[in-house]
Amino acid sequence: MNSVMCRSYSVYWLLLVAAACSGCGHAAGKDSAGNGLPGTKAVTSTGSDATPAPLSVVCTTAQVADMLENIGGSHVKVVALMGPGVDPHLYKATPGDIRRLKRADVIFYSGLHLEGRLAAVLEKLAEKKPAVAVTAGVRDHQPQRLRSAPEFAESYDPHAWFDVGLWADCAEYAAGKLIELDPAHAADYRANADRYVAQLKDLDRWCRERILEIPEKQRVLVTAHDAFGYFGRAYGIEVHGLQGISTADEADLGALNDLVRLLVSHRIKAVFIESSVPRKSITSLIEGCDAAGHQVVIGGELFSDAMGNPGTPEGTYVGMVQYNVNEIVNALK
Repeated sequence: MNSVMCRSYSVYWLLLVAAACSGCGHAAGKDSAGNGLPGTKAVTSTGSDATPAPLSVVCTTAQVADMLENIGGSHVKVVALMGPGVDPHLYKATPGDIRRLKRADVIFYSGLHLEGRLAAVLEKLAEKKPAVAVTAGVRDHQPQRLRSAPEFAESYDPHAWFDVGLWADCAEYAAGKLIELDPAHAADYRANADRYVAQLKDLDRWCRERILEIPEKQRVLVTAHDAFGYFGRAYGIEVHGLQGISTADEADLGALNDLVRLLVSHRIKAVFIESSVPRKSITSLIEGCDAAGHQVVIGGELFSDAMGNPGTPEGTYVGMVQYNVNEIVNALK
């Protein structure tokens, strides 16, 4: 990137961050992770007829938005910034995003540096209004449950939603923060959260049972980038990604050759593309296996960093997980 482009890019981000700081509401948060939110007053949005209006909740990813919709019910109006096929690692805030974030009563995001390029905006907004990372409770109190990310100093793999049991604990944390912000509806939030967490625990058990249908030697999941580490650890399947934890990482030739050897030696039948990651590297992997005399097919397209279209089963967190597991099991067993 030449010096003129670098200066232009820097100016763009300075303007976005400055826009995020100006005109925000006055509900105070503690920090960008949403830890504690001391001194935060209950948000009391009202409609023109003085009837309490739903809380305006802006979420970064669809996974987080689905969580807040289930917990908040009719007391929240949830907007997700990132839709189907969007890569959160590379996502850049638009002026429209800034306006939505500024108008929100509260912001919920995934955290653990998932929202890479959006992080600076979120940090600035957290100085003016509540901004909660749903993974902050696990990070602060049970960091041993998080996967380390060697490429990020003192950081963790952000793809926590692929361990459904871990995501259920994130939902508990988000519910607690929502109750702090809107105690008038605490009983409803608590009941909704209990119902949602019970559903996730059932899903967690179902995932374990389905993966056991794959013969043990065939439990090898190869995808475009290293998003499924939590999934592999939770459900007993070996996981490999051509790219690293962030899609900003490039797949190198050595990694591709190593995976070719693995697929050939284990006679693995299928590899998987992802809805939010270009399939070019996976195509190269298939060609490498073919040159080595082993046929590998694309077992399906998995939802990794983004969910499916709204209104479809894959457009919900539970439906997305079920879809992914069914694709993996049917292709590998």
